[in-house]
Amino acid sequence: MLKSLPIAFAFILFSIAVVKAERSYKPSGESVVFIHPDGAGLASWNIYRIAEFGPDGYSEWDLLPGMAVYRGHMKDHISASSHGGATIHAYGVKVQRDSFGQDGKVKIKAASGFDGTLMQEAKAAGLKIGIINSGHMAEPGTAAMLASVDARKMTQEIVAQLVRSGADLILGGGEKLFLPKGVVGAHGEEGIREDGNNLVKEAEASGYTVIYTLEELKTLSIDSKKVLGIFAAKDTYNAKPEEDLKARGLPLYIEDAPTVADMTEAALKWFSGQPTPFFLMVEEEGTDNFANSMNASGMIEATRRADAAIGIARKYVAAIPELSLIVAADSEASGPDIIDFGVYSEDNEAAKTPVPATNSRGAAMDGATGTKTLPFISGPDRFGQRHVFAVTWVDGGDHFGGVLVRADGPIAKDLPANVDNTAIYKLIHDTILDD
Repeated sequence: MLKSLPIAFAFILFSIAVVKAERSYKPSGESVVFIHPDGAGLASWNIYRIAEFGPDGYSEWDLLPGMAVYRGHMKDHISASSHGGATIHAYGVKVQRDSFGQDGKVKIKAASGFDGTLMQEAKAAGLKIGIINSGHMAEPGTAAMLASVDARKMTQEIVAQLVRSGADLILGGGEKLFLPKGVVGAHGEEGIREDGNNLVKEAEASGYTVIYTLEELKTLSIDSKKVLGIFAAKDTYNAKPEEDLKARGLPLYIEDAPTVADMTEAALKWFSGQPTPFFLMVEEEGTDNFANSMNASGMIEATRRADAAIGIARKYVAAIPELSLIVAADSEASGPDIIDFGVYSEDNEAAKTPVPATNSRGAAMDGATGTKTLPFISGPDRFGQRHVFAVTWVDGGDHFGGVLVRADGPIAKDLPANVDNTAIYKLIHDTILDD
């Protein structure tokens, strides 16, 4: 009898583990929009606010009532990668920095025990799901919610998994990743797929309405069963240093492509017309890529676009009691900060002088249009004064930095003072799913 106790106890523990692993959840009736302005730390938001609204102004991001400090360390690094950070958001567990929907190359389950991501679990429970990205659709911030691969460079496989995920709405760039070599797409460039698969035709065959333009997005019918919007051959932006863009005659963003705010508004209109709650993940990728290119004007423009998307989401949160908004990056790109040259006036020579290429300690600096150009002039402060400044950089990488989590709607009341990156998963999971 006594000898059998350890076996019995082990069986009980095993049974508890099985129950936990097989635990199922049902929709709570609430919906969540998760906006991920990649690489946008507190410094990015401060720079954007000062440039756009002045030191005393308020952005849409500033007006979000919930706020917490974000702790973004990985399993093996202090600073996150975009794909590792996205994986933690998708699964709620710590992983290695070089991970895309796995822990390195090891398959994982979500913190809830579900064999898949938060978004996949939401779909299995009956919610509508969707992703939006201003970059190509294999960007990990959103793609890790629906795809799992051994390496981030496996973009063709990532996009194939997105199309085959059954997601209700997929919007972004990257048409070249959907088409085989030899096939020219709607945006005028040849596909790069080496497996011969035409994922656009595959999507259409599985019930997706495929759209390519802002006009088609604006007139999207809520009766469309599923939506795939492909708005650029690559990204909807040109994330290069200012000097490269000037030399090539390229704009920061493709002028006729939908902005992330356009896509968010169309998506929320579409989801609001559906009979079930939803989970929508939105990423402005330009905030990261322009900062990584140390392009200050591009970073400010990308942050402006992310802020506009937040403004759209706030309007829907105000109108729909069951809708929550959470906003967070996973790292701070390139460590931007402001170098102050005083109040703008006719007597301030700094306002008329191109900023140096580096500051006194050798850090790279940007003026309003790039290296060795005239400085930025801020929006007016409460006294009507404008300020002269430059942007300085640590380097072109992703850093721990100072990231804040912001929130609105019901989820805001559950936001603690400190949020580990694994807790983004839990906050959303506990909002959209019930035992």
